[in-house]
Amino acid sequence: MRLVTFQTQDNPNSRPGLLRGEEIVDLTLADSSLPGTLRGILAQGNDAMRQVEQCADSDQRVALAEATLLAPIPDPQKVICIGLNYRDHAEETGAPIPKEPVVFSKFPTAVTGPGAPIELPQVSDSVDYEAELVIVIGLEGRDISKENAADYVAGYMVGHDVSARDWQTGKDARQWLLGKSFDSFAPTGPYLATSDEIADPHALAIEMRLNGTTMQKSTTEQMIFRTDELIAYVSQVFTLVPGDIIFTGTPPGVGMARKPPVFLKPGDQCEVEIEGLGVLSNPCTARG
Repeated sequence: MRLVTFQTQDNPNSRPGLLRGEEIVDLTLADSSLPGTLRGILAQGNDAMRQVEQCADSDQRVALAEATLLAPIPDPQKVICIGLNYRDHAEETGAPIPKEPVVFSKFPTAVTGPGAPIELPQVSDSVDYEAELVIVIGLEGRDISKENAADYVAGYMVGHDVSARDWQTGKDARQWLLGKSFDSFAPTGPYLATSDEIADPHALAIEMRLNGTTMQKSTTEQMIFRTDELIAYVSQVFTLVPGDIIFTGTPPGVGMARKPPVFLKPGDQCEVEIEGLGVLSNPCTARG
């Protein structure tokens, strides 16, 4: 299934939907017993997901063209990120190949959806792009084994880990959290593809285009630490809950590594595409 969060002009309330071609089944109308958010649906487990499947033929639909898609999970409890998880990306930044996952986070207020502007702050002139595969957690768990990790995955989506490099690496304190957490610096979408739709998350083409020019092009098979390893690693420390999202790292071609560097500017158009997960498109604007 392809799950979305959306709103319409006649009903600005955000609500969960099931994408069916060029239409969206409004799950709040198709089955009023379902929670009013995707995170809430995931929290109710397999029974709720079966209810969603049963809504596929409902006539409670809106045209995709008449809807505004939001981040599929607009309110995650945790936004977990993995750095330097593609070998060639680590090499282009001059960093050693990590022996264990490099973990950081973004505040949930950084999350935004498809079509929403990436707001470039006045306090940074080195905002960079990073195309990433995002894991969406579907079950609560701690100390999850690699062997069982896939059972805890609700699905996957496209993510864009926008990064203020002058804050992340240029400050004396190397402010990774702050450099990654400006509002709008975590676009995701356009939809959440449930895990049964993605046969192998480690065999997906991934590409980032800036104003139509391809800047990053790779496959997720280049990951150093695979999705099961990441889930097992972080769940040693904290409990994962439904709706938590994990950005899994970016391939080479980021702006900071180019000569000369390429950073985002107002008027730019970013497109991140991952095989089977669609295209996430966001314009860049100056933050007021």
